Amino acid sequence: MVEFFRNLWEGLIATANTFTWRDALDIILVAYLIYEVIGMMAHTRTGTLVKGIAVLIAAYAASTLLQLKTITFFIDYLVRYGLVVLVVIFQPELRNMLERVGRTRFGRSLFAIKLDEDTAGRMLSAYDKICAAAASMSRTNTGALIVFEKETPLTEIIATGTRIDGEITEELICNIFYKGAPLHDGAVVIRGDRVVAAGCLLPVSHNTEIDKEMGTRHRAGLGVTEISDALSLIVSEENGMISVAQNGVIVRNLDRAGALRMLSSQLLPQEKEDDEKQKFSLKRLLK
Repeated sequence: MVEFFRNLWEGLIATANTFTWRDALDIILVAYLIYEVIGMMAHTRTGTLVKGIAVLIAAYAASTLLQLKTITFFIDYLVRYGLVVLVVIFQPELRNMLERVGRTRFGRSLFAIKLDEDTAGRMLSAYDKICAAAASMSRTNTGALIVFEKETPLTEIIATGTRIDGEITEELICNIFYKGAPLHDGAVVIRGDRVVAAGCLLPVSHNTEIDKEMGTRHRAGLGVTEISDALSLIVSEENGMISVAQNGVIVRNLDRAGALRMLSSQLLPQEKEDDEKQKFSLKRLLK
């Protein structure tokens, strides 16, 4: 035991003598990547998978140490050929993880599309009309589900509905969700300042922490935000409450102005505001 710790100490000293800034950068990057991967896997089936892999590694190490040849053979065979099976089973989670990497600040900076003032103005006007329609439907307890596409394409979801490609108006939104209308049960997908499709089917969230009072419409509104960067606006058919969901989190009991503020802050570019925040943070740092 003493010899082990002596060798360990000598190894640390040798490493410290040859330690450079490149090694420090390498360690920081690896630590950051591990932190981000753990954050992405939290509250998903992938997190449980990692725990299972850790148990297998521990069992493999124990069987090797104890020279249990049969168990070691089976675990080795499972690890060697099980990776292909895991890729197939967890393909949605892997795809979602890669999409989230692309939606990070670094990924957005590589492929960012800047909007001109006219386009941003049209989009803000469209969002105001949608919020006006949501307020109108809230007064009559008309259920509605509206999804706003951002950087992640919702092509597969749009294909499940009826293509419209129409200009956004308060009357159009209210007519789509009018009780008894053919498309009122599905979701409307908004791309920019246009209604792309209606009657679309959305994946339902399986988050067990969701309030039990929320029905299928709210779970669908949350589900689409868990697999993409889209926003969803939900009007409850039971109580007329307006809610907005993003990244698997829902904000409830909004009025027209509150919903418009959330949509405009999340869907429209905030470059000037971000610059001011960075300047303010720099001033505080210098002080």
